[in-house]
Amino acid sequence: MYLYSPDGIDRERANHQAVIQGADDIDVKRIGNLGELAFEQFCREYLPVEMWEWQNEAAIRRCNPESFSGHDFEVFGYEVDVKTSRDVSAFRPANLLENDPDDDIIVMVWHRDNEDALILLGWERTETLKSKVETQAAYSGDEPEKLAHLTARPMNELQELGPNTAYMNQKPENPFKPGDRVIKAGDEDASVGVVIEVMPPEKNTGAFGQELDGEAVRVAFPSALDKGPADWREYHPGILASYCVDTEIKLWTYKHENLEFADNPYVPGDRVIRTSHTDPNTAVVVERGEDSVTVAYLGDFDDEGVWPSKLAEHCDENGIKCYTYSPDELAFEKTS
Repeated sequence: MYLYSPDGIDRERANHQAVIQGADDIDVKRIGNLGELAFEQFCREYLPVEMWEWQNEAAIRRCNPESFSGHDFEVFGYEVDVKTSRDVSAFRPANLLENDPDDDIIVMVWHRDNEDALILLGWERTETLKSKVETQAAYSGDEPEKLAHLTARPMNELQELGPNTAYMNQKPENPFKPGDRVIKAGDEDASVGVVIEVMPPEKNTGAFGQELDGEAVRVAFPSALDKGPADWREYHPGILASYCVDTEIKLWTYKHENLEFADNPYVPGDRVIRTSHTDPNTAVVVERGEDSVTVAYLGDFDDEGVWPSKLAEHCDENGIKCYTYSPDELAFEKTS
């Protein structure tokens, strides 16, 4: 068995995709999405990447509705469906067959009540499930009242269905996640960008369809994000990809090795606090220097309706007092 612990990005995407899908039961759909994420991580660590495909990868990454597919994955040519439940009786052979008789393999994932961890219990061929149900009906009679049969082959036996390979672990090598502030490596005058999407290692297509020699990271620049129809800073990083695609905000694709974390991540329009204050007031960034950040406190003015790139000019024209700090003295204001 394997334990999968979803992070905030996974949970937000799983839920938002369920909402966009228009699922009748958002909770059930979200949990199902988390189960697929759990199995995808297992495949990435233990199965050769060219031998499996996740049908819903793009839909969950960008929180888009899924196109109809009768199964979730294809692994070694087999159609695989992932069943996720808090009720382990859902994994009894007859129950599995009743809900999904057509796929080749069913993977069983159990989740905790608060969805902070999921356990991949195992898998089974559908043909084996049919045989077990028929055998139980013909020979076993009634099962003991307190001892019901659950079927599951160990997860690591899934490897035996495909070719032997010495290299299995194909998890991403890049250190970035959605919402990170980055700059182009080695560029002394680089603009700060926001990581929107971290592409799976096997999807390393860059601009104009050319393949990157490395993992692709898609970035948007605040100047473009500010032109969007809503305040992008209010969106959870996990759904920024959905927001940018839906609103046609341009994304730039970089090889992950060509990016680095920004030492000064602040840009005009950011809400920040001074970390040395026990009860800090909120300030808005009005100007960014290479090693400095100029802010104005919201108690001194209202920034509503002022374009972020015009904040410094607005403060100067209206005599609004500004303060300059080093980036290390500031932190982003927490919105929740």
